[in-house]
Formats: sequence, structure tokens, C-alpha cells
Amino acid sequence: MRTNSEYMSKPFKAKVNNNYNFDFTAQQIEKLDSVFKSDGSFHVLDNETSFQAKIVAQNFNDKTYTVEINGNRYDVKLSDSLDILISELGLEASSVKKENDIKAPMPGLIVSVDVEVGQEVKEGEGILVLEAMKMENTLLAPRDGVVKSVLVEASAKVEKNAVLIEME
Repeated sequence: MRTNSEYMSKPFKAKVNNNYNFDFTAQQIEKLDSVFKSDGSFHVLDNETSFQAKIVAQNFNDKTYTVEINGNRYDVKLSDSLDILISELGLEASSVKKENDIKAPMPGLIVSVDVEVGQEVKEGEGILVLEAMKMENTLLAPRDGVVKSVLVEASAKVEKNAVLIEME
């Protein structure tokens, strides 16, 4: 069983605009003074400096985000401890996972299902929209394939890791 201190010291990496690298821990994230605002943005206070931040685009499969901070946009690629280990071992993440099931990355409400059974999809194509924490998240096809089954419909509530769509 993982202790709280083990979780808090887990490493994360962020690559910003394919140019700048940052290392941080869950503990450092927890220490951020941030407030979620009703318009979906965040107010962040760091070292007595105020920032207005908003996630404007996201891809859960690739762990990539476009973030707007004080009016400037940044492309961010996040890596957790597993991603870091895979990279250190010289393995490619794409060779590790060959996904046939698209699962809910978090609990939420299905806003729309944008594919149907038998439809061909390309990697990175939007397949459904999940609303969680007042934000709409477009889930993307993890690879090229054909939709085998659609297990949810719009306005359905789903739990984390629930299978939403199966691919062939």
C-alpha cells in the first residue's frame, strides 16, 4: 500500500512549448495557492505574484494541454512517474499500450458521442465529450481503428475507468 508521503514525493515533469523542462512533485502542486473560478479559469498566487490561468485545450491520451496564463498561451506535455520510467528505459509509450477500450479518465457526464459503430477513426480524432469539474474534455481516439461498440450515450453519468467505446 502506498503511503501519502510516497505519493507526495512522486516526480512529475512538464515540457513547455517543446523548449522548457520543469520537474516537480505532488507536494509542490498541493502547496500552490489556487482558486477555481466559475468561468472555468484559475487564480494562482505564487511568491506573491498573481496569475490568471485557464486550460483551453487538452488531450488526456497524450497528456498534452494548452494553457493560457495572463493572456499568453503555452503548450504543455506532462509526464508522471511511469512516463519518466518508460523514457529512462528507452521504451516508447506508444509501443507499450495498444488500446482497444476508451475509458473515462475521471467521473463525469457524457456531453456528446461523436462516433458510431462501424465508423473508421484516425488517431487523435475526437470521439466523445466528457464534462467533469465544469470543464468539457474531448476524448480522442488512441489509434487508427474501427469503432466496435459504443457503450454510452449523451447525458449518461460515468465513473472513472468505465469503458465508453470499444475499438477493433
